[in-house]
Amino acid sequence: QVLLVESGGGLVQAGGSLRLSCAASRSIFSIRVMAWYRQAPGKQRELVAHITPGGGTNYGDSVKGRFTISRDNTKNTVYLEMNSLKPEDTAVYYCSAARAGFTPYWGQGTQVTVSS
Repeated sequence: QVLLVESGGGLVQAGGSLRLSCAASRSIFSIRVMAWYRQAPGKQRELVAHITPGGGTNYGDSVKGRFTISRDNTKNTVYLEMNSLKPEDTAVYYCSAARAGFTPYWGQGTQVTVSS
């Protein structure tokens, strides 16, 4: 079992920045794809960004050029740097750890609210 704990959410004005953190209870980055998802009220959960064990990254179209995913293997922590935030970025952000053939782990989520 792996525990994922997100932090860093909050209220920010449009154009501002936030950095989310996802701390894993043990080292899993070498075998699991780490990802950030978000879910806004009344909408489906969508992929924001992911980082593979090899370090490859991928981003949702709506956040490309504004968000950056990274990780610190020594701290078992994945980050999501969010810049130029827009009101439409308002959502609960979730961290996940996935591996083919295995049940993914999810964090409890952290609320991000962007005011206009």
